[in-house]
Amino acid sequence: MNSGILFLSLLGFLPLVIPTCPVPCKCATNIIDCTSKGLTVAKLPAAFRPSAEMIHLGYNRLTSIPNGLFDNLKSLQVVYLQGNPWECNCDILYLRSWLQWQQNRTLYRDVRCTSPPHLQDRIIAYLTEDEIISTCQYWYCNLALLSQLCLFILLFLQGILVIFIIVYLQKFRRMTAEARSTTQDLYQHVDTWESSSRNPYNND
Repeated sequence: MNSGILFLSLLGFLPLVIPTCPVPCKCATNIIDCTSKGLTVAKLPAAFRPSAEMIHLGYNRLTSIPNGLFDNLKSLQVVYLQGNPWECNCDILYLRSWLQWQQNRTLYRDVRCTSPPHLQDRIIAYLTEDEIISTCQYWYCNLALLSQLCLFILLFLQGILVIFIIVYLQKFRRMTAEARSTTQDLYQHVDTWESSSRNPYNND
């Protein structure tokens, strides 16, 4: 009785252990077909079944492949990757490394860079690491330049704010001094008027 319950429990966990066909792909025994499904890096399946021998990822919107996606697929023979807008920056390092480990690189001659412009139409498998890292450096330089520009704008706005505060304080001090002077004159006139009203015959 207990062994039967254990067997049924194991059957219940099988769908969690054995990956099913990832959405929105179509699957045969050892083939996973995700051709022309509008896949982006964010929509790409997180994993494929370990028994997969052939994966079709062509004609989607992939710009790179997540690190380690193909590493545990021991039976994998070929991945069709043509027709994607590959961006040959830092994110393409994993795909380039994986392609270079393939025995028949001629199968991947159509896997080419779409950007940046100086690497456009280059075969990813034959890119050097320095060529890719140089794009990373440009990206970091652009980010640093943008940060410096934002800092300069912030300092400029702070300078304008400080000038505005100084001008306002000077104006406020001038207005305060004028108000005090006016108050003193008013008090003097009041004192004079009170003195005159107390001694109306002093002028005779």
